[in-house]
Amino acid sequence: MRQPTRSLSDKFFLVIKGIAMGTANKVPGVSGGVVAYVAGFYEEFIYSFQKLNLKAFKLLIDGRFRVFWDYVNARFLALLLFGEVISYFTVSKGLDLLIKNYPILVWSAFFGMILGSIYYISREYDAWTRRNIAILALGTAIGIGTSLLDPATDNANLFFVFFCGIVSISGMTLPGLSGSFILILLGNYVLLLVDSINAFFDTMVAVLQWDFSWWNDPVHMNLMTILGVFLLGSFVGLISLSHLLGWTFKHYRNETNAMIIGFITGSLGVVWPWKKEVFKTSETGSMVLDQSGNPILENYIRFWPEINSTHTWIAIGLIAVGFAIVYIIDRYGQQANPA
Repeated sequence: MRQPTRSLSDKFFLVIKGIAMGTANKVPGVSGGVVAYVAGFYEEFIYSFQKLNLKAFKLLIDGRFRVFWDYVNARFLALLLFGEVISYFTVSKGLDLLIKNYPILVWSAFFGMILGSIYYISREYDAWTRRNIAILALGTAIGIGTSLLDPATDNANLFFVFFCGIVSISGMTLPGLSGSFILILLGNYVLLLVDSINAFFDTMVAVLQWDFSWWNDPVHMNLMTILGVFLLGSFVGLISLSHLLGWTFKHYRNETNAMIIGFITGSLGVVWPWKKEVFKTSETGSMVLDQSGNPILENYIRFWPEINSTHTWIAIGLIAVGFAIVYIIDRYGQQANPA
């Protein structure tokens, strides 16, 4: 795959897309892979991670850093990663507050974005054979079935944490499957994306203050170990899935796209706006809190909205806004990556 030449504005918008991917990946039920797919850089994204192989490792060991940089399309990955880092400290923080205070309205915007994604992807797909329709139905069933599963209990076993890393990275590589929501189902969302991340940032702050007391804290060190194993699993999963997806796109492009459209369609069940959060409770019925004092999200109870409510119509309006956002992204993707 030939690497495209990017102008300064292209690089800027790639960072913006990284911000969008980072925001989407953090929200349970939303997949950052959808952003890559709709915006027209999904295959380049998969291709770039495919290049993290033995040849790349040999180039790195031999000190051929410039060749390595070009070989793995590192500039593209670096711009995306930069956007995701910006997202974590800016947009994602604001999104957390919005979801906490206006959950239905925020989910409505995401629901509209998923609807828009399905429409524009399906419109450009021209291989609707019986086989591919069956594959789409299977992908949809997997997506819907995922949203109906009951979550497991948290598990700090390092082998299971490694497995969580492999599985959760699907939210980045497989559009429509949310890594965050999968971690909720596996029971380790709080452990891996809240407690261990908080422990990491506490460590960074302490190091900057020349404070190394955390080294003798067994609880803190256990969380750091868990985070390291989770990141290792995520890296292994990302490389493995990228190679698998690269192979399927090469040999079964239409079938792969049909499955992805199905995954995205099935994710509508997860991002349905009208739902109530179900939090984890103890045997005594009291709410279980994480280390930050926040209740632990376990699942959702979905319901139909009151059609006569003004709030419902505002939510419907935001669904339209979400749809329009995808329209804008789609138009830019077509201009930046013409067929």
